[in-house]
Amino acid sequence: MKTSDFDYHLPQELIAQNPLSKRDGCRMLHLNKANQTYQDKYFYEIIDLLNKDDVLVLNDTKVYPARVIAHRSTGANVEVFFLNPIDNNNHWEVLTKNAKRVKIDEILEVSPDFKIKLIEKQAAKSENEIPKYIVEVIFNGNDIYETLNKYGSIPLPPYISREVNPNDKDDYQTVFAKNIGSAAAPTAGLHFSKELLEKIKEKGIHIAYVTLNVGLGTFMPVKVENLNEHTMHFESFSIPASTADLINNKKGSVIAVGTTALRCLEATYRKYGKIVETKDKTDIFIYPPQKVESVDKLITNFHLPKSTLIMLISAFAGKEFVFEAYEHAVKEKYRFFSYGDCMFIER
Repeated sequence: MKTSDFDYHLPQELIAQNPLSKRDGCRMLHLNKANQTYQDKYFYEIIDLLNKDDVLVLNDTKVYPARVIAHRSTGANVEVFFLNPIDNNNHWEVLTKNAKRVKIDEILEVSPDFKIKLIEKQAAKSENEIPKYIVEVIFNGNDIYETLNKYGSIPLPPYISREVNPNDKDDYQTVFAKNIGSAAAPTAGLHFSKELLEKIKEKGIHIAYVTLNVGLGTFMPVKVENLNEHTMHFESFSIPASTADLINNKKGSVIAVGTTALRCLEATYRKYGKIVETKDKTDIFIYPPQKVESVDKLITNFHLPKSTLIMLISAFAGKEFVFEAYEHAVKEKYRFFSYGDCMFIER
């Protein structure tokens, strides 16, 4: 298959620019692959589609405000996106905007107590990569994340055209976020409210957690036509022993909430033949005709045309069926992408 096989027409007005006021009030397209059917529902109805003894797997990563505005000595602004810590959070891999004239060893000032020194520029390794910098972070205090929380803002996806507002720090965060480390949200989890999670537990459904730190690379388009030539970004993840035990001793279905949860489970399953306690990194690239064997069902948002995520969904439920469902979603004016509606896929 080729990248162009995963294209579809999406009217610009269907790209959600803001979240709904009620998290679990979004629309949900329920897909049943076995019957080749799909139904229009609302997300709060997910409680009726889950069964006692199912295992619901959530990604509990926490988004940090990765975007800061720094200043050159000339007064010019430079946007810096913090991607990955390298050692003790004092050195980071970052992306920049407006930094063409910035020199190595130049110090950019965010505030008098927060400065960024560029120490190395990394060339892009492939056509779909953006050049990155390695920087030294100079700040007061012991926790860079506290500093970023003070001076940074949430780097909303590029398809959200409005300015970031103060509410995004809460809106672009799941209610169960715990382990800080993501530059982007695991957006399928945004639909769960605390009240809905309590109802799910009361029904006898097991809730398990994994942590996969989502990078900005998740928004990168596939720029090559031959899928074998595409280079995926690495993401670090961990699976605790309690989650591995729940999945390996399951009596019901395993439901992954989001492509991030699915990717870390599938990467682990392919490596060990089962789910194990682990800390690892993955650049797994899943697309048809590959099979997904680690989970039974999936909750996921609607994804960008020609993206690795829509390719993953196509591998999970069948390309023709998925694209038929997407066509229905466009026709029925579902809201797309991070702040949009979602799908529940049964196989």
